[in-house]
Amino acid sequence: MRALQADVLTVFVAISLALVAGIASAQQHYPSKSIRLIVPYGPGSSTDNVARIYGQKLVDAWGQQVIVDNRPGANTVIGSEALVKAPPDGHTILLVANTHVINPLLTKLPYDPVRDFAPVAITGYVPNMLTVHPSLPVNTLQEFIAYAKARPGQLSFSTAGGGGLGHLSGELFNKMAGVKMLHVPYKGGAAAVTDLVGGQVQLTFSSMAAVMPQLKAGKLKGLAISGKARHPSLPDMPTFAEGGMPSFESTNWYGIFVPTATPRDIINTLGAEFVRIQGMPDTREKMAVQGVDLLPGGPEQFAALIKADLEKFAQIVKSANIRLESTQ
Repeated sequence: MRALQADVLTVFVAISLALVAGIASAQQHYPSKSIRLIVPYGPGSSTDNVARIYGQKLVDAWGQQVIVDNRPGANTVIGSEALVKAPPDGHTILLVANTHVINPLLTKLPYDPVRDFAPVAITGYVPNMLTVHPSLPVNTLQEFIAYAKARPGQLSFSTAGGGGLGHLSGELFNKMAGVKMLHVPYKGGAAAVTDLVGGQVQLTFSSMAAVMPQLKAGKLKGLAISGKARHPSLPDMPTFAEGGMPSFESTNWYGIFVPTATPRDIINTLGAEFVRIQGMPDTREKMAVQGVDLLPGGPEQFAALIKADLEKFAQIVKSANIRLESTQ
């Protein structure tokens, strides 16, 4: 009997050692297969464009295929939940904006945005802009505020989705400027901008990247941009502070997550690669075209940013009394 137990124990130990060795080998050879890059926004959105730039750089560096998997809808919840359900081996990653840390302040989620996600890298910062349809007879922020005050409930602002930074920015603007504008959420920034160009809505609070092509083409008119200083890509665009709203601030970020159970060495490898990619001159050039500023940050810096933003957005949601019944 003891001999049988000893044999069983020996087999168990052998299997365990083999599994550990297999896992260690897989980690040493990461990535060992194609990488699925989940983007919880539609094709053509600013986040999608950023994801494809990074995706190609990963292909160049590692020789593995990077498949961009667009999962729009439910204010990024659909795509984010897909990551949570993925194997924690580093071959499925998520690129998402700071909507990720706003969602839990507004509605119940099928996951915990901190506990279930491991931060990998900050992949860019994008100023938010107030952009209007050219038909509006305004050219400055103060002219727009006066125009909106004279038309309570008559102006609509589009955003990439309910509960996102654009939504929070619009509601905060309503409160701070003393105006009443209606929110029209879309499934992604591209659709929100398309309808603004078409005149279905009158304005949008969106990332600079989302509206830059239309601004350059004269199809939209920018009134103010977030940030402490004017953006080098739009030197003639005043900040909200210059326009008379020094306390109004909203800046978007993009970041990479993996499932929380992903081995730490894989997270560090991924984080270091994204930081390296951001240091490449052609990456900076391509991101500048998208209106994205690069300030590289790995797992630790990203974790600190998430903690700070959770506190900041909680205050905005409370002060603006924002509610979101559902992300569906």
